[in-house]
Amino acid sequence: MDITKLDHINIRTPDLEAITAFYRDVLGLEVGPRPPFGAPGSWMYAGDHPIVHISMQRGEPMSGNSQIDHIAFSATNLAATLEQLREHKLAYRCVVVPESEVRQVFFHDIDGNKLELDFAPTEQAELSDYDGS
Repeated sequence: MDITKLDHINIRTPDLEAITAFYRDVLGLEVGPRPPFGAPGSWMYAGDHPIVHISMQRGEPMSGNSQIDHIAFSATNLAATLEQLREHKLAYRCVVVPESEVRQVFFHDIDGNKLELDFAPTEQAELSDYDGS
């Protein structure tokens, strides 16, 4: 696995409109295109890159002070990465982003932080979820 950059953060919120306005009005980010995921959200852009992804809170209420859902990295070598995660018995979930076809792999670090690795659509591998056993 070769990490090439931090790609974005994802923030969960119970009030999509208010938090989108905050990042637009206070930080000067612009609302831009977002794939048609199944839940509401917005992507906030710095130039041509969506650096803050905002998603509606789903399920259980948020706890603690952090509203960050996950940390995402751009990466290469998808097949080798999946093998490495299996070798470490780390459960993961694979997603193909609608329209862009970016391959995403979600898993947790040892402290429970959710990580996302994003791979180019051209990267090929068996994208089956793995339960860590």
